[in-house]
Amino acid sequence: MTYPARMRAAILVFAAFAAGWGPAFAQPAGDSAKGAARLKICHGFGCHFQSQLDLGAADARRISAILAAGRASPHAERAAVSKAVQYYESRAASVVGVRDHAKSNARQWHRRGQMDCIDESTNTRTFLLYLERRGLLKHHTVQRNVTRGFLIDGRYPHSTAVLRDRSGEKWTIDSWYTPTGGPPDIMKLSQWLTRGVMGVR
Repeated sequence: MTYPARMRAAILVFAAFAAGWGPAFAQPAGDSAKGAARLKICHGFGCHFQSQLDLGAADARRISAILAAGRASPHAERAAVSKAVQYYESRAASVVGVRDHAKSNARQWHRRGQMDCIDESTNTRTFLLYLERRGLLKHHTVQRNVTRGFLIDGRYPHSTAVLRDRSGEKWTIDSWYTPTGGPPDIMKLSQWLTRGVMGVR
């Protein structure tokens, strides 16, 4: 089986990240008691481009209000996380200057603002860590990103951010399937791992 040059390059980049060779997942930087934080935004596939998003006190208040609505239960918190991720992505788009298409693929390789699953999962985890550091996650903890598929099993490689609830169940927060600001796919990791057969969601 052969693949176009861009697809082969994308696979090699993905393999490097999956093996831990690429830059470490971004950590929120510049936190302050007033709510200010600087987050790295990856785009262009495999973090080829990096922009900086400064979240100020107004952002912190808005995000805190969104998460406050999810305090009642793990299910409610995941729904709140979905809304918070959508807010964050819209803010990120204002910095990058481009709104990412859903399911960006190798034809959009190294285009500013377009994101593969490495960019998406890295950015989502960065934001989830921002929430965690501020004590906004009451029912979940942030986990390492997870990857499924590597072509030989009939699936394209794909990565997602992950949360773990207090029962030990892990949940995906996968933003790749929707355009910037759309609701991420939130499902049990065990279910997510069974998906991804080529041509099938």
